[in-house]
Amino acid sequence: MSKNIKFGTDGWRAIIAEDFTFDNVILVTKAIAGYIKKHYDPSKPVIIGYDTRFLADKFALRAAETLNKLGLNVKITDSDAPTPVVAFAARNLNSAGALMFTASHNPPEYCGIKYIPDYAGPATKDITDVIVSNVENETFPDEVATPGITEKFDPKPDYFNFIKGLVDLYAIKNAGIKTFYDPLFASGRGYFDTILKDAGCDVTSINNWRDPLYGGGMPEPKEKFLGELKKLVLENSPAVGFSNDGDADRFGVIDEKGNYITPNEVIAILFRHLIKNKGKKGSVVKTVATSQMIDKIAALYGVKVHETPVGFKWVGQIMRQEDVIIGGEESGGLSIIGHIPEKDGILANLLILEVMAYEKKRLYEIVEELKQEIGVHYLNYRLDLHLTEALKESAMNMFLNNPPQQVGNIKITRESKLDGVKFYFEDNNSWMLVRPSGTEPLLRIYFETDSQEKLDTMVKDIQALVS
Repeated sequence: MSKNIKFGTDGWRAIIAEDFTFDNVILVTKAIAGYIKKHYDPSKPVIIGYDTRFLADKFALRAAETLNKLGLNVKITDSDAPTPVVAFAARNLNSAGALMFTASHNPPEYCGIKYIPDYAGPATKDITDVIVSNVENETFPDEVATPGITEKFDPKPDYFNFIKGLVDLYAIKNAGIKTFYDPLFASGRGYFDTILKDAGCDVTSINNWRDPLYGGGMPEPKEKFLGELKKLVLENSPAVGFSNDGDADRFGVIDEKGNYITPNEVIAILFRHLIKNKGKKGSVVKTVATSQMIDKIAALYGVKVHETPVGFKWVGQIMRQEDVIIGGEESGGLSIIGHIPEKDGILANLLILEVMAYEKKRLYEIVEELKQEIGVHYLNYRLDLHLTEALKESAMNMFLNNPPQQVGNIKITRESKLDGVKFYFEDNNSWMLVRPSGTEPLLRIYFETDSQEKLDTMVKDIQALVS
């Protein structure tokens, strides 16, 4: 058995043909089956989905065969599908959970597999610990005399109907917003754009066919990969642009001026919209790396804030326990009250159009109005320091046990060790988070402050300190 199967924050990812092989997929599938057979009625089907990655569909079929041999029935998507759609099917079809073959926004040479329990959100640590233990100890169920069966199904109709209950597509259509969409050759195609087309909206798609090499780029809806989309938006003014990552659980948004709207801004805009325009009640959940914009809006509207470690599984866990208006993370994931406790980039994009329709304003005006309302314009930056494991550990120990008293001439007033270590500064508008990567020799340092001068000085100080 391979000793290179390592589970990260959201399943197992590895390079195809190196560690992500058919043999290892069978091992991980058996390990997941071991969990399923102990916790679910054996008559419940297991859902399987996959994105557009090289061989993802074949890996998915091999997993289905493996589950069938262990006596489990499978419902597999009839084509590649987004993670939120597969997660929704896991709950909607009264299943024993889902296996999703995706490496999300990773480079094309990667594939991955994650288990989504029947509650339709990321598997929590207690569940993944069992699966990892099953892999390591080769604790697998026995094959059975009467195998299960595999059926194909189309996940679109049920998901589309559900989304129509969450988003006011009629208002979006009447607003007449010219929309461009770049699914980055991945699984968002045929979802975000089709929902809009079916509602009679003006939407044009680009790069909307399967390419496992993602056009030579990355399936990540960050500004540097959205140049073609930005050009279209500016050439067809006034228009807005949207994108999704490889499995469409993350979002990318371009306003009428060609500005990239950061995930922090998107979460804040939608949080305010759901309270102000849709009257939603509940709390808000954000990860430690997510902007204080959320805290400012929560203070204005009297909403309780929960802060979690990085990773949507922590956000989803609270969303399953209480009414949460919105849960989000700065890396581009969110979900809302009434939806599944899993990131949904398709829904996020649709809701931005809904805000524009409700407010009857341009997107850049809505962003500016939000900043005026909270009284501060935040700047965010992430410094990725590539260090040896020894240096990474040494630097992390320094920040945990002997941190600086001030950074960028601003005094540190308190710290939180919820995830890594987060420092809060005396100006009440700045913070810094230091976290080691769990998968590579990398120290991630996040900054948020209210001026470019402060940000530049803070980054410079930290670079000098670590070097």
